[in-house]
Amino acid sequence: MYGFEAMTFNIHGGYLEAIVRGYRSGLLNAADYNNLCQCETLDDIKMHLSATEYGPYLQNEPSPLHTTTIVEKCTLKLVDEYKHMLTQATEPLSTFLEYCTYGHMIDNVVLIVTGTLHERDVQELLEKCHPLGMFDSIATLAVAQNMRELYRLVLVDTPLAPYFSECITSEDLDDMNIEIMRNTLYKAYLEDFYRFCQKLGGATAEIMSDLLAFEADRRAVNITINSIGTELTRDDRRKLYSNFGLLYPYGHEELAICEDLDQVRGVMEKYPPYQSIFSKLSYGESQMLDKAFYEEEVKRLCLSYEQQFHYAVFFAYIRLREQEIRNLMWISECVAQNQKSRVHDSVVFIF
Repeated sequence: MYGFEAMTFNIHGGYLEAIVRGYRSGLLNAADYNNLCQCETLDDIKMHLSATEYGPYLQNEPSPLHTTTIVEKCTLKLVDEYKHMLTQATEPLSTFLEYCTYGHMIDNVVLIVTGTLHERDVQELLEKCHPLGMFDSIATLAVAQNMRELYRLVLVDTPLAPYFSECITSEDLDDMNIEIMRNTLYKAYLEDFYRFCQKLGGATAEIMSDLLAFEADRRAVNITINSIGTELTRDDRRKLYSNFGLLYPYGHEELAICEDLDQVRGVMEKYPPYQSIFSKLSYGESQMLDKAFYEEEVKRLCLSYEQQFHYAVFFAYIRLREQEIRNLMWISECVAQNQKSRVHDSVVFIF
């Protein structure tokens, strides 16, 4: 019952909520990013990060450093924190935390299947997989030739099994089919996560509904833009949109018939929350759209910390830490490639 969480929430969730709010205080702030953007080498970045919570993870890394090493070690910190929270959690928080990783599982499945299609080494692909999305039988994905085999041989025993019901076909896997599979799985995952949060009720349902609706709408826009000029039909495009969110259902009808970016912009500007995102872009420009969406997402994630006694702070923390890792990767790449003039192009400040 909404408003009464305060009476019982702390029995099971109080300790972990305190932990995750403590983790949040360890996120890099604007001063840290300004210092990182001044760095001349990757060793300078390592030296600055040694004064932050990433210090213990990077201290034993020898020079010369690589961008992949920095990203790997920073991701390891997130994984350690996530595992600590998961081992301490009881139901329904433990299931909620597991839901937070299903997106990475989908990305890992797609990575392995795409890599195998292009005859890449499986071991090399496994190293590129996100550690939060690993599962026992992931290496055997390489043997599948079509969706049916992929499901029957591997995925039937994973949490992703229910999401595969809509995309089991006997068609051979190619780049187009794999991308459709990714988006169909994401649609099923987001709808399932949304229903789970609604069942939890209270502040969790309220805040998570907003965050997941934003994610669903962002994916709808990206699917539309990426499918312009491809053989994907309007009906196929509409099937990939999630059945919830601010754009559902009328916005989806309009997005499905868009033929260029300016038409997408025209649809999105009818919705006040997204009007501000598209007002930052010039006409015909899509490069900065991702950054504008990330900035809006970060704003919403930070707002979830303003309320207490709900699970959305765990989702928000994982997403904010992932955004921080993306920022560090971009800064490290700019420094490594001597492109410091572009260092601010993709950095999204969290505080």
